[in-house]
Amino acid sequence: MIRAEHNDPVSAHKRAKGKIEILPRIHMDNPKDLTTYYTPGVADVASLIARSPDLTYTYTSRANTIAIISDGTRLLGLGNVGPFAATTVMESKSVIYKRYGGVDAIPLCLNTTNEAEIISTCRYLEPSFGLIHLEDIESPKCFVVQERLAEQLSIPVFHDDRHGTSVVATAGVMNGLKLAGKKLSSSRIIVNGAGAAGLGIAELLAEAGAKEIYALDSKGIIYKGREDGMNQFKTALAEYTNKERVSGHVEDVIGDADVFISAVPSYRFDRSNIKKMSEKPIIFALSNPNPEISYKEAKEAGAFIAATGLSSNPNQVNNMICYPSITRGLLDTNAKGLNKHILLAAARELAKSTGNKLSVDNVIPTIQRNNPLSFMPNVAAAVAKEVVRQKLARLSPDPGEVRKEMKERIRRFMKIERKVLGKR
Repeated sequence: MIRAEHNDPVSAHKRAKGKIEILPRIHMDNPKDLTTYYTPGVADVASLIARSPDLTYTYTSRANTIAIISDGTRLLGLGNVGPFAATTVMESKSVIYKRYGGVDAIPLCLNTTNEAEIISTCRYLEPSFGLIHLEDIESPKCFVVQERLAEQLSIPVFHDDRHGTSVVATAGVMNGLKLAGKKLSSSRIIVNGAGAAGLGIAELLAEAGAKEIYALDSKGIIYKGREDGMNQFKTALAEYTNKERVSGHVEDVIGDADVFISAVPSYRFDRSNIKKMSEKPIIFALSNPNPEISYKEAKEAGAFIAATGLSSNPNQVNNMICYPSITRGLLDTNAKGLNKHILLAAARELAKSTGNKLSVDNVIPTIQRNNPLSFMPNVAAAVAKEVVRQKLARLSPDPGEVRKEMKERIRRFMKIERKVLGKR
C-alpha cells in the first residue's frame, strides 16, 4: 500500500500504477489444494450451481463482488471525458468500497455511449456480480439504463449519482430542519438541477414527506404541462413538485424558501438570494470541485446552515459516506432489488447517526471527522432490515449480525493497512 507522500495527484497516481489489485482467498500451491479448488473438485461445485444458480451466493465471490459501470460521459465536474479517463475515478471508488464496506468492487468502464449496449453489457455480466453500481453516466440516459436494468436483472442496480447523493442530502436536510425548528412537511424546498443528483434528491425528499418542492433545470422551473426541455423523468417529477405550476427561475421561487439545494456545476448562486429566504435558511451547494456558492460566502450572507461537497468545509455532503453501507446491506441479504423505501431507511439512519454531536457545522457525519465504525455499520443494518421487510431478500440476517460483520470487515482491512504501511 502506498501513501500519497506529496500534494501532486498526477505524480502520486503515476507512482502507484493503479489503485487496486486482486488477491486470492485460498492457497493453491500443492496437489490437495489444486484437486480441491481446481480440477477435478471444482466440477462438483459447478454441477451444484448449474442446477441452482442462486448457489453462486454460497460457493463463489458473487455475494461480495459488484461491478462499477461507467461510460465517462458525466465525470465529476469534467463532463464527457470518456471511459479511459473514467477508469481512475472508478478505481478510487473501489478502494473506498473495500476500506469502508469490505466490498470487492471491479471498475468496468465501457467504450460505448449507447444506452442499449450498456444495458446489454450489464445483463451479460449479471452471473458474476451481486450488484451493479452505475456511475458518471449522463442524464437522461442514466435513468433509462438504471430503470431498465432494475426491471431486467435479479440483483440491485444502484445509481450512485441518483441514489447515493439523495440519501446523504436527505439526511442532511432532515437534520438541518431539526436544528432550525422546522418540519420537512411544511418547508419550502428548492432543488436546482434535474440531472441524476437533483432528480434523485427531489424524489427522496418527497418520499420522506416534503410537500412543497420546486425543481429547476437549465430552462427554469419545472411544472406540469411545460414542454420545453422536458423528458419522461422530468414529466414524472412535475407530478409531485410545483403544484401551483409556477414558471420562471430561481429568483421567482426563492422568496421564503427554507432550503436551497443545487447540483449544477455551471450555476452560481447569488448570495443576495439568501436574504430573500425564510428565517434560518439552509444552503446545500453540492457541485464539485466548485460549489455554486462557497461555504464562507453562504455563511457570511446569512445562511443558518451551509453545506458543500468539499471535505475542506464543515457539512460535507458526499455520497462516499453512504454507498459502502447501502451496498453492504444489500449484499448481506443477497438482495434482488432496491427501492425508495430502502434508500429512505438509509437516510433516516444516517441522520440519526450524528446523535448528540448534531450542530450547524455537523449536520451529517463525515469520514474525515467521524469514526466510520460509529455510523456506517448502523446504516448497513438499517438497509438489510428494510430489504427483508420489502421482501427483496434471499437471506434474512439479523441486523445486529450485519452491523457486527461490517465492523469486523472494516477493522480487518484497517489492521492489514497499518501492517503493510508500517513496513514501507
